[in-house]
Amino acid sequence: MTEQEAIISTGSILSAVQRVCTALLSQAEYLTSLDQAMGDGDLGITASKISIALEKYSRETTQADPGKLLIAAGMETNRAAPSTMGTLLATALMRMGREITGKETLSNDDLAHLLIVAGNSIKERGKASLGDKTALDVIIPAGEAFKEAVENGVNQAETVRRLINAAENGRDQMTPQKNRVGRASWLGDRTIGLVDPGCELMVIILKAIANC
Repeated sequence: MTEQEAIISTGSILSAVQRVCTALLSQAEYLTSLDQAMGDGDLGITASKISIALEKYSRETTQADPGKLLIAAGMETNRAAPSTMGTLLATALMRMGREITGKETLSNDDLAHLLIVAGNSIKERGKASLGDKTALDVIIPAGEAFKEAVENGVNQAETVRRLINAAENGRDQMTPQKNRVGRASWLGDRTIGLVDPGCELMVIILKAIANC
């Protein structure tokens, strides 16, 4: 996504999946430390299981349809880690896949649409809202920033920069707040000032996709 080309092939998607897997594996211990501070402490394990499964799938698949590729990746994610976060990511992948099944390549308009679909999918399945201090506070503003940049004809490098800035700002703006849903919400004010592990996970994923 850092190149000036707006056409994304199946090969590009597979490369992005592999980058995400590498990034999540490298940050697994950090994600665990964040999760231990306010949750089950298993997010790093979940991220590792998903990464191992998707890395294997990305190497072995012969699927040429981008949509079917994402659907299958979602199914692999669900099998590897049927946890709360695993289910949310699996749902997003499968719903994104259904949106583009039959396409041979994707444009930036398609990518913008998929980011919005991902955010809506996680919102609906997780029953959370913006401001609850979850991954939504990263993926939704990032998707909106990307969509706005594409619609305004912003060049590719700047579009990517806005995507990542929105993602990181979403995480950082929520850090001083308290978690309002899930196990972390049980800690109440003790979560104030702590980086939400779901927010950080989503930032890692988006930066890897963008190859930043």
